[in-house]
Amino acid sequence: MGRKKLFLAVSLLSSSLPLGAVQIDPEPEGIRKMALVYEHGRGVRQDFKQAYRLYCKSALLGDAIAAYNIGFMYFNGRGLPRDHGMAVYWFRKAAAAGDHFSKRMAFRFRDIAAVEDLSCQPEPPPKKPGFKAAVSTNPNRQIVAAWVNQIAPAYAIDPELVMAVIQAESAYNPGAHSPKNAQGLMQLIPATAQRFGVKDPWNPVENIKGGVAYLSWLLRHFAGKVEWVLAAYNAGEGAVDKHQGVPPYQETQAYVKKIQAQYPKATHPIPPQLPEKPTEAG
Repeated sequence: MGRKKLFLAVSLLSSSLPLGAVQIDPEPEGIRKMALVYEHGRGVRQDFKQAYRLYCKSALLGDAIAAYNIGFMYFNGRGLPRDHGMAVYWFRKAAAAGDHFSKRMAFRFRDIAAVEDLSCQPEPPPKKPGFKAAVSTNPNRQIVAAWVNQIAPAYAIDPELVMAVIQAESAYNPGAHSPKNAQGLMQLIPATAQRFGVKDPWNPVENIKGGVAYLSWLLRHFAGKVEWVLAAYNAGEGAVDKHQGVPPYQETQAYVKKIQAQYPKATHPIPPQLPEKPTEAG
């Protein structure tokens, strides 16, 4: 896809970009993907203010597409006051970050004076840096937690277990994509996504529902044994059935220990059969 079509797609379509579309750090891309979800109301209530805040965070981390998207919002009055001066400001920032399409936009509207967007400024560092402070200011974690707290109870799953799995799988990055083609927050491979009715694994809400549905199935299959469930999520239920416990795979054993450090409960109540229509997030 050409760059012009790509940016039009970012602005207009209802799906997020695949991870490999641009070469940028995963953290700002993940924040931008969250912004896209809110801008287009994909699985959540449309919220332009939240989209802007997340685009801002991503743009400040050097994400050129996020900067372009803010410019697009200002240029078209999409959830923000129409302001061509601020639009040009963001187009120029995106161009400076190496985005060729934004360079053409900035050149096309070169006669418009850029107006600095004072609403988008870096957050001050926490007074006492540490793990808790870092977690509290992570926009991905905050948003994911809000979704999980709505979705997990519909499947009778402890939200803390789901969050621990997401932390281990993707570190709250909705754009995570593994070499084995595991996708999104809960790293669903295509077969698992299809098995649990996930049509768009890049939609973070759908992805969580699919992952939670799989956890629910595993908890029933393994009678609530958390260690076995975690091992199966990583290595497949067949491997756990075969070894009647955590398989002797270094990766799987490390994976189980990592999650159990965050979620030490040995057992989980066995959930009932999945509801047909789980609670919507947003």
